[in-house]
Amino acid sequence: MKVKLTGLFLFLITLSQQSFAQGCSQCKLLAEQNASLDENSFGSNINGGILYLMIIPYLLLMFLFRKQILGFLKTFFSKKA
Repeated sequence: MKVKLTGLFLFLITLSQQSFAQGCSQCKLLAEQNASLDENSFGSNINGGILYLMIIPYLLLMFLFRKQILGFLKTFFSKKA
């Protein structure tokens, strides 16, 4: 039974890999819109989009766990002094 479940799991992982390998829609949109621009501005636009997508989860985590983070920082810096 475990072998069949493991085989099914591996099959589903390899099947769904194509849907995850397509990239994010914002990066694709920037790449299509700025195809005529020079290389430097295209790279900065893609990097800006990646940074935008990356910062939202960190801000949410900071908001949700702000008490735990502040408590950790207080204990960390009070032990060093």
